[in-house]
Amino acid sequence: MTMKIYTKKGDGGRTHLATGARVEKNHPRVDLYGNVDELNSYIGVAMAQMQSPAFAPLRTELEEQQKLLFEMGSELAGFRSKDPDGEARDTLFQMNDIEILESAMDRMSEDLEPMRSFILPGGSPASAALQVCRTIARRLERMMVDVRTGPLANQDENGVIVHDLALGYTNRLSDYLFVAARYSNKLDGVEDIKWTSRSK
Repeated sequence: MTMKIYTKKGDGGRTHLATGARVEKNHPRVDLYGNVDELNSYIGVAMAQMQSPAFAPLRTELEEQQKLLFEMGSELAGFRSKDPDGEARDTLFQMNDIEILESAMDRMSEDLEPMRSFILPGGSPASAALQVCRTIARRLERMMVDVRTGPLANQDENGVIVHDLALGYTNRLSDYLFVAARYSNKLDGVEDIKWTSRSK
């Protein structure tokens, strides 16, 4: 039997979290995982611009981040996987996920001209799309902090909403996307657009 995409259950402006709770579609948690979905989709837009074989390693890296973002969206919706003992995990994120991004940034930076000025978003289509991804990641990070410090207080009946590792990962991902945008310009043979102050 083919699964239908539409359920008609959300026509009144409410939806179910993975916890089973029914909430308004503008609930902070729905907004959080909606922004994760937006970021994931825009990474796909960026990857679609990477036609040269030289982009293959970067495309592989970005696809791995897309997979992790799917995990993040599930967690923010309230889904919790279980460890081998059957206990619910607060998060599937690991410190290694952050370290992988840091290593990738270090590797790409070795091939890039050192920054001596701010960089304007743009250049190649792939780079411009990755800069949009960076700004969505920054917005997501701000929203995660809002949830941790606001009325939800980072807790609900199912445990932690925004785990420290998920927040740290999001911060590092935005940095990674910036470096990847510059690296994409290099792979496409396009120079970064350097910002010059009008006061100079």
